[in-house]
Amino acid sequence: MARTGKDYYRILGVPENAAAATIKTAYRKLAKQYHPDANPGNPAAAERFKEVGEANGVLSDPSKRKKYDQMRKLGAFGIGGARAPGAGTTTSTTGFSFEDLGGLGGFSEIFSSIFDRARKEGGPRTGGPSKGRNVEYSVDVLFTTAAVGGKVALSVPITEKCAQCKGSGGAPGAAWKRCEECSGSGSVSFGQGTFAVKRPCPACAGRGRKSAEPCGSCDGVGKLRQNRKLHVSVPPGAQTGSKVRIPGHGESGESGGAPGDLIITFKVKPHRFFRRDGNDIQTRVDINLVQALLGTKIRVATVSGNKAELRIPPGTQPGTRFRLTGRGVRRDGKAGDQIVEVRVRVPEALTPEARERVEELADLPDVKW
Repeated sequence: MARTGKDYYRILGVPENAAAATIKTAYRKLAKQYHPDANPGNPAAAERFKEVGEANGVLSDPSKRKKYDQMRKLGAFGIGGARAPGAGTTTSTTGFSFEDLGGLGGFSEIFSSIFDRARKEGGPRTGGPSKGRNVEYSVDVLFTTAAVGGKVALSVPITEKCAQCKGSGGAPGAAWKRCEECSGSGSVSFGQGTFAVKRPCPACAGRGRKSAEPCGSCDGVGKLRQNRKLHVSVPPGAQTGSKVRIPGHGESGESGGAPGDLIITFKVKPHRFFRRDGNDIQTRVDINLVQALLGTKIRVATVSGNKAELRIPPGTQPGTRFRLTGRGVRRDGKAGDQIVEVRVRVPEALTPEARERVEELADLPDVKW
């Protein structure tokens, strides 16, 4: 509830003492106006629609509205309240007590949401440069790509500065003025007595000034959610849970601050033929009974994409394991091996002629089975 520091009464365009019926009527009108079906491809309208729904969710619920109004009087959302002279904090003039919210249970729900938001935004902003948030993203990687290295294409959803207003939130050429709510400081404080918490001013988004006309592309927010396409290098030997950090590809900073980083976590997809054991690659190949008896040479696929020749000696038993040196995963300058296990296929049925030949073989005195 009230997690964004917005004036829900202003959003719905109703007075603070509006009746429940008035709030309901205002919500229905705005919801119809900004519904995504009526504004296809308009992200600003979609955001406005969610904002209207959020405001209605609080103001239409008597319990939530009461708590919101009480915290609003304290200036907890940068709205209302009275600033103590020289203290820079916002205090109540109505003799309000936090106990009026029904103990810590009622107050902590609102209060913790404000702290959660502050932590996510990197703490309170004071108008100075601040680094943007890091973005974490998980990507599936083919087994062979993870083993030998390569590149993967990504499309990562990132909140970036609006290109039209360059992150200012104001329409190009619009006039600017100092924010009256925070007196240009970019932050507001609220609390009771000696207890105070500073947070970004919701009226100017922590900028300290406001544009006379909001940007049409981002609706004055200064940022847009969009997909950023890029190619990421996968280091040889990457495993599920391996991470790479790409500096400067996270979300944009505030007030000229540096952007955050993009942290990629790899999830290696299983392979139908290969299985990894440390730096070694394990595989299984099938040979027929004649090949096992007489010996042969076969070609075996490797993780590099090439095939290696493997010599099968005469009399090879089922389950015999052969080692292809250096054909495994190469990591930190060392390469593992590929372990090939042989499975002997036995015919399920024999023709009378074939059966006769096998019986003759079984009767030979010098054959050791």
